[in-house]
Amino acid sequence: MNATQSTETVLRFINSLNEEDFTTARNCVTDDLTFNGVMGTRNGADAYFKDMERMKLKYNIRKVFADDSDVCLWYDVIMDDKPILSCGWYQLQDNRIRSFQVVFDPRPLLETAK
Repeated sequence: MNATQSTETVLRFINSLNEEDFTTARNCVTDDLTFNGVMGTRNGADAYFKDMERMKLKYNIRKVFADDSDVCLWYDVIMDDKPILSCGWYQLQDNRIRSFQVVFDPRPLLETAK
């Protein structure tokens, strides 16, 4: 797998989430997908998509970096109508996302909760 293929898969995944096309997004990941984020972990694609179908987050990509089967995105994740600058590191296997981690500064969300 090369960086171009990996990037295409990750971008198809993100664009599908933006369009709420969860079937296409689901086809971009392995069944044993692992997600690690600031607010929790999801083990398995079914658990991850159960949350995504409820939350319906949107993504505004700022920059893409790729190295073989690793893709890193700088993006705004829209949460509670607020753009939250985030970084996601996607690791692919057989041209599907097997795991990814997302980090972000949660302060804008915490300010809303006050």
